[in-house]
Amino acid sequence: MILVVDFGGQYKELIARRVRELNIYCEVISYKNALEKAKDEKVKGIIFTGGPSSVYEENSPQIEKEIFELNKPILGLCYGMQLMAHTLGGKVIGTSQREFGKTKIITKESIIFENLNEEESVWMSHNDRVEELPEGFEIIAESKNCPVAAMENTSKNLYGFQFHPEVNHTIHGKEMLKNFLLNICHEEQNWTMKNYAKIAIEDIRKKVGNGKVLLALSGGVDSSVTAALVSKAIGENLTCIFVDHGLMRKNEGDEVEEAFKNSGMKFIRIDAEERFLNRLKKVTDPERKRKIIGEEFIRVFEEEGRKIKSVDYLAQGTIYPDVIESGLGGAVIKSHHNVGGLPDVVDFKELIEPLRMLFKDEVRKLGRELGLADYLVDRQPFPGPGLAIRIMGEITKEKLDILRDADKIFREELEKSMDREEISQYFAVLTDNKSVGVMGDYRTYDYTLALRAVKTSDFMTADWVRIPYEVLDKISVRIVNEVDHINRIVYDITTKPPATIEWE
Repeated sequence: MILVVDFGGQYKELIARRVRELNIYCEVISYKNALEKAKDEKVKGIIFTGGPSSVYEENSPQIEKEIFELNKPILGLCYGMQLMAHTLGGKVIGTSQREFGKTKIITKESIIFENLNEEESVWMSHNDRVEELPEGFEIIAESKNCPVAAMENTSKNLYGFQFHPEVNHTIHGKEMLKNFLLNICHEEQNWTMKNYAKIAIEDIRKKVGNGKVLLALSGGVDSSVTAALVSKAIGENLTCIFVDHGLMRKNEGDEVEEAFKNSGMKFIRIDAEERFLNRLKKVTDPERKRKIIGEEFIRVFEEEGRKIKSVDYLAQGTIYPDVIESGLGGAVIKSHHNVGGLPDVVDFKELIEPLRMLFKDEVRKLGRELGLADYLVDRQPFPGPGLAIRIMGEITKEKLDILRDADKIFREELEKSMDREEISQYFAVLTDNKSVGVMGDYRTYDYTLALRAVKTSDFMTADWVRIPYEVLDKISVRIVNEVDHINRIVYDITTKPPATIEWE
């Protein structure tokens, strides 16, 4: 495997994703305990991430010099390259000639640039630069404002990029990483969901033994794949509980029950709409909504679990973007009901989260490997808190019914007019804003509905979809004519970042 050593870089998850796209397994680990992990004989190479600090400042993240003496290839990216230079006796300085954004570099002959162009377009984002190389290093790329855009010490298999090969803006970044992983680390491309499924199933069997597992089944991709994986491991010892919290899309509760009732799994549906709505009364803060819903989920599971003798584990469909966004090791973007919103006391021995380190596309591939139907694997992404975070302000039954009807129209029209590959996630948001309108001869004062549609490969970044005007027009006309209490439609054209995909 490859070790991705995190120094606080914003792109650490993208580095891991790029490595896995090349069918090579990797783990992300903090720099604080990287040395011990790097000694593992399974580690064939190491990648240092970027980071917001300056290597020469007090209290900046550092690494033991010993890691460079393990005779394992290391690639330092941005801060990672500067740290490599600083630790090995080079000099790093701050500079007024900062580089941010697309930059042209001129490369020299190197195994890491094999089969690439002499001039490459890369993505820079740095205030500091390497001023003096450590002993044994050579410059292998430069830019207009950065004399050391890349460096290498071939005798020790140490390499550094001042730019970020992991982002799409570095045109041949993936090829550079591939050269490092295959030609320098000599890694094998055997990270596949077929292999992962075998390992995960065996791990679950060993962990659970003859114990019983309770799974929160929402019918979404993540929980469905988790159900299939755990079911293959322990069979009838898995009970799937579908909590219908009344916050789902139009007819979705019935669809989930239909999909799983004859699957061979133990399936229990709980009608908890009134219970959730009572807890959410007068709550408007999005973080409080998420935490209340997460806590109520757990309470329901505990109650149902007590009805089943000797339930030992709670299974969840937590995936890697949930962990990253919930701030486990970094800044909190938003909490997720299955990560940051759990209460401290849970009546289970332990959580089982077999998808915790997988990206969404890996989860879908795993689902197909496990034999799940396409309509489940390709199901439109839906957050655990449901429509509660797609309604601004207080949640009421009336608002939920308005949004369900409008959202259904939006999804219907998009699915008729656009290719599935053009669009990753699409939904309606009922804002808390009301505006004056006129329908017939009457003045109205009703809600503004926002539409959101994005294209993304990993849900860590996303671009808004350019829906044709005629399609937007048809959607708008249908909604204002068929759904009461909506008199204005707006379309969200914000990328992620700076926005998130969901509004709350």
